Amino acid sequence: MITYDHIMVRFGELSTKGKNKKDFIKTLAVNIRFALKDFPLLKIETRYDHIYVALNGTDYQPVILRLQDISGIHSLSLVYKCSRDMEEMKQAALNLIKEEKGQTFKIKCKRSDKKYPLVSEQITREIAGHILRSITLKVDVHQPDIMLSIEVREEATYIFCHTFLGAGGYPLGVGGKSMHMLSGGIDSPVAAFLMMKRGVMIECIHFASPPYTQAGVIYKLEDLLHTLNKYQPRIRLHIIPFTKIQEAIYDNADESYCITVMRRMMFRLADRLAKRRKCPVISSGESIGQVASQTLQSMHVINEVTNTPILRPCATMDKTEIIEISRKIGTYDISIRPYEDCCTIFTPKAPKTSPRLDQVLTFEGKFDYETLIREALQNVEIKILAFDDEKTEGIL
Repeated sequence: MITYDHIMVRFGELSTKGKNKKDFIKTLAVNIRFALKDFPLLKIETRYDHIYVALNGTDYQPVILRLQDISGIHSLSLVYKCSRDMEEMKQAALNLIKEEKGQTFKIKCKRSDKKYPLVSEQITREIAGHILRSITLKVDVHQPDIMLSIEVREEATYIFCHTFLGAGGYPLGVGGKSMHMLSGGIDSPVAAFLMMKRGVMIECIHFASPPYTQAGVIYKLEDLLHTLNKYQPRIRLHIIPFTKIQEAIYDNADESYCITVMRRMMFRLADRLAKRRKCPVISSGESIGQVASQTLQSMHVINEVTNTPILRPCATMDKTEIIEISRKIGTYDISIRPYEDCCTIFTPKAPKTSPRLDQVLTFEGKFDYETLIREALQNVEIKILAFDDEKTEGIL
């Protein structure tokens, strides 16, 4: 019996980064070390094309599950590391394939070190011949039961049969930071995950309107962010007191325009908080046409309050696609808890889907929203949601 002793981590998109690749890999290695901090026996080795995790007797299954949550990883292989001596490679390949179930096999060989004296085809032929002489298996190059992969590199040979998909994207942190609008519904946590997957850290902003909204929505947000902590270990949540602003809107604007004016106020607040927290972009869970404030005309009027870029990762997705991702990342069951946010509670019966900017400006001119915005920003409540409160200081 032979024991797999390493996990090979592949980068995927990082391979296209040219001169920036080295910095991206360094960030990914830092993220991997943090994610695996609970496995003290592991040793992580960084190379130009791969990162290797030496298991040193650690059970590989929880390690792979943890690695699959890290953005920037394209795939993972459970590998056995041996020397480049042909006899040792033959024996290692034979021992590994004996542990697999199936009647047919195929060998895929990659000779990364072009100085190695045998080419890939010769290596494949040598090892396949040894396997065929030793055990009862047949070769099937089209649909094999067992795919045996061999990579001959400068420092060693890596042999494996099992590869697992990673999260893809870029390492968290290489894309900067976004101020993310978090409502507590299904869409905004999915958008947060998609931002993280592209390497962007998030801070979250939420608009609370007590007594119209219940305290339960804050507990719901905390649970959502704790779920997202496996993708970003430490997330800052800014809770904006929004009641006075919302009441002023409904006192001064036509009901059909209230959602449009309210969203404009939210983006004003998000913009100022983003500048305070050095976030160059704002992100949200909006999906085109899903509700009245998310039609293209509504977005155009709402965006008018800021020149900060607004990223909408879910913009072109339908609800089924968004729900599918939310189930996958574990936020769906939390999002559907019956605690409504201020957008849901104050939804008018017939909201404008094609609001006019001049009309919006007329309604906004009826009250001193600037004073209300300054007051709200002076009374922000901050919560830090962390994977491990004692070990995440300085990450964000």
